[in-house]
Amino acid sequence: MATRKDSCDWRFDSGRLCLDLVATGTGSSGAPDPLERPERLAGWLVAAGAVPRGTRLDAVDDGWLVLFRQLRTAVDRLLTAQLGGRAAGGALERVNVLAAAAPPGLCAVRAGNGSLVRALSTEPHCGALLAAVARDAVELLTDPVALAGLRRCEGDNCRRLYLDTSRGRRRRWCSSEVCGNRERVARHRRRNADPAGRAPERGRPQPPEP
Repeated sequence: MATRKDSCDWRFDSGRLCLDLVATGTGSSGAPDPLERPERLAGWLVAAGAVPRGTRLDAVDDGWLVLFRQLRTAVDRLLTAQLGGRAAGGALERVNVLAAAAPPGLCAVRAGNGSLVRALSTEPHCGALLAAVARDAVELLTDPVALAGLRRCEGDNCRRLYLDTSRGRRRRWCSSEVCGNRERVARHRRRNADPAGRAPERGRPQPPEP
């Protein structure tokens, strides 16, 4: 499972920034929205790499939450329609409008050890960060090679989107360590259960297979 330092419980298995945003809205039914508070959104933006680590995001407020959730919904609908071979005009228009804004400006600054590190040239504002995510969605949608790897996780109760970059494009789960492991555990239990659904008793010989 791909995680990042100071990322709390965020997961970054999808392979794209826009898909990582969509993943924050694909939790269990009835579970609280991971982007329920401004500080959570600020933490996600840093952990996802939308801004350089250490960037202060003091301006994030409830208004930012509304706009990022709207973008999350639009990207989800757009890519879901893409997987199903359908059009999603309203969602596409929303993403295009946000992608038209200028993304955050970057510069290189000296760190304490003398190395150059990324920093923002100006204080980040909501429109610029929305543009960064929306542009990533546009780049994905217009890249036939990358788009060919778009998948929906086959894990039980999981609907995360991810890019399959594995050899042979045979990856079935958003994360082998999460959904893949659950599938292997369930398969093991089914294999070791008797027809009545009971697990065989340890140490008792089992009847030979016909």
